[in-house]
Amino acid sequence: MKTLMTLLTGAALAGTLATAQANEIVVGGKNFTEQQILASMTSQYLDGLGYDVEKRSGMGSAVLRQAQENGQIDLYWEYTGTSLINYNDVTERLSPQDTYTRVKELDAEKGLVWLAPSDANNTYALAMREEDAQKRGIETLSDLAAAINDGDELTFALNAEFYAREDGWRPLQQAYDFRVGRGDVKRMDSGLVYQALRDGQVDVGLVFATDGRIPAFNFQVLEDDQSYFPAYALTPVVREETLSANPDLEAQMNALSALLDDNTMSSLNAQVDVEKETIEQVAEGFLKQHEML
Repeated sequence: MKTLMTLLTGAALAGTLATAQANEIVVGGKNFTEQQILASMTSQYLDGLGYDVEKRSGMGSAVLRQAQENGQIDLYWEYTGTSLINYNDVTERLSPQDTYTRVKELDAEKGLVWLAPSDANNTYALAMREEDAQKRGIETLSDLAAAINDGDELTFALNAEFYAREDGWRPLQQAYDFRVGRGDVKRMDSGLVYQALRDGQVDVGLVFATDGRIPAFNFQVLEDDQSYFPAYALTPVVREETLSANPDLEAQMNALSALLDDNTMSSLNAQVDVEKETIEQVAEGFLKQHEML
């Protein structure tokens, strides 16, 4: 990771210009913990740089995206896979880099600019209790498939959407060449999956890679060694008109993006969901820790 001093040199200098201009930036966010943290973090960060910031968080994904296309939202953090699949209807399997390149090109046609992606990838994942995974010698999805094919009886918890999706549970089994009977799969709300796995009601659960409950509950995420799951790299996306009016914004947001990875987001999410700290406190603490505020 680049040194903090290098990352902040451009941002600190640009902050002086932003203070003089005091242009309004409308920061958006979706309606779950990670997005609310990012919206608060971005708002506090840009406010500290001198921008006139308005925050509109807690929005549905499709509504937020439409608001940005319509010019009502200037900036928010989006996931590459969400734009590729949900907004641009691309079903082709792409590498993480190709996913980013494709959405950057497609969304540029709509006046949206993808800045530097973070190292946080909030994709689907399968997880086990760490102690159980180590005992069974399962570190990857290929290891999981081999265990099942060798006769290990493992039970799974999945949310209903993933179970039914055409790019979900059934093709995952095909990709890794294993088969699990219906009786060994429990469908439930995503939040209940974590509880069921923690409490030993199932052996494997579908999780989101940056969820704070993964480290809090001592889960081990199984490596997707055949890259089945799409990349969902967390990336700041800004309207082209906004960026033209605020040319220093790119360097400033890229500096923030460079500080984020899976472990960081998991820790921040856990501070809210597990330790019950407020979103504003968590965002402010992170910025101060990295001398961004």
